[in-house]
Amino acid sequence: MANKNTKRLKVVRAGIDPETAYELGVAVKMIKDAATSKFDETVEVAMNLNVDPRHADQMVRGVVQLPNGTGKSVRIAVFAKDAKADEARAAGADVVGAEDLAERIQQGEIDFDRCIATPDMMAVVGRLGKVLGPRGLMPNPKLGTVTQDVAAAIAAQKGGQVEFRVEKAGVIHAGVGKASFSEGALEANVRALVDAVVRAKPSGAKGTYVRKIAVSSTMGPSIKVDIASTSL
Repeated sequence: MANKNTKRLKVVRAGIDPETAYELGVAVKMIKDAATSKFDETVEVAMNLNVDPRHADQMVRGVVQLPNGTGKSVRIAVFAKDAKADEARAAGADVVGAEDLAERIQQGEIDFDRCIATPDMMAVVGRLGKVLGPRGLMPNPKLGTVTQDVAAAIAAQKGGQVEFRVEKAGVIHAGVGKASFSEGALEANVRALVDAVVRAKPSGAKGTYVRKIAVSSTMGPSIKVDIASTSL
């Protein structure tokens, strides 16, 4: 018996030309129509960039505040002491600690999605590089996650801030919302991400920087997007 998921995808893909780059609004509508799973699928953007991240001057990394959020509940851990720890708790941090939090993380207790630290805690956090680094959880001042203003950092993370980083093949993947979002909300989020990646163009990038953009949902097909239609 054929897999129901396979049958569903065949029906969904029937109206999509894999060679056509659709205007963003059209692509978003197609993605929403294709998201027929029983759960609220995540909408993702994939950007193929003309960079080689093995070279330091071609690394692309940054953060973007999506205007309509991500639709995802984010658990945040904060490394802080005393008054700053109290500030973090008041701002809605899910996990707050110092050396005690570091010990729990070393023991494998990583029950959070984002990590923030005050500058004075980086000596402790630095020892966790081999644990947090590969998971993309290491606090970084360039990304606003090493800061004295922990309340603002927590608000940004919970309010729809997304980190992006180019992978070895020159591709950036990032979630930009849920299939239940309105078309307008998804379009605005996609444009915000694309704009942030364009502004993060490294000095070593030559020629055409953005080669291809595609959108997809968790269980749906990938649809090419006309790059010009993503401009803010």
